[in-house]
Amino acid sequence: DTGRVIRLKRAYEPPAPGDGTRVLVDRLWPRGVSREQIKIKAWIPDLGPSSALRTWFGHDPEKWDVFRRRYLKELEGKRVPLQQLAAYARRGTLTLVYGARDTTHNQAVVIKEALESRGGRTGQGRAASRGRIRKRSPRRSRSPREGA
Repeated sequence: DTGRVIRLKRAYEPPAPGDGTRVLVDRLWPRGVSREQIKIKAWIPDLGPSSALRTWFGHDPEKWDVFRRRYLKELEGKRVPLQQLAAYARRGTLTLVYGARDTTHNQAVVIKEALESRGGRTGQGRAASRGRIRKRSPRRSRSPREGA
């Protein structure tokens, strides 16, 4: 894994050729960004922090150290999605895409730290594909009356 490169990029920044595999790691889809604009390989919403932790944190830099510690603890229970990210990283450059404005205090920073600290221990194989991983972005839901 010595050649592994993991980058971080806001969902609102345009994709670039050097991004490699782009994976959205937010629990919620970023506002105002279309499927065509974001150009992701996968969306792994289960990797995002729990709703309770995300709400408590509220992107307050003063809460960062506690958020980071709590989120790393949550990530310990998210082995399958982390394995999927590690598999992408083994194949080349991986860009973790996130929606937060703060580029230094967000979940992608913690996910990158978790991946790098695990090194080669993230596993591989079929188990990595069993998590809730969306290969495409969500489609707008339609009510039964639409199109009728």
